[in-house]
Amino acid sequence: MFIKKYLKWISTLLVLTGILFTNLNYYPFNIYFHGLGVVGWTVAGYLSKDKAILTNFGLQIPLFLIGFYKILI
Repeated sequence: MFIKKYLKWISTLLVLTGILFTNLNYYPFNIYFHGLGVVGWTVAGYLSKDKAILTNFGLQIPLFLIGFYKILI
């Protein structure tokens, strides 16, 4: 439970930083931070067996993969 608690807070910080960087137009850092936060929340949802969190953040992962792919090309 200790790890899940901090994983959620760290992931929240990463997601909010990614959103801030999006608003400030700091590309591609917005994708890096937000993407890491989404992965963290997906893991937290899996560990806690929370299907709503897992669905919300898990379905964002392919969208961020598209963003990462776009950065590399």
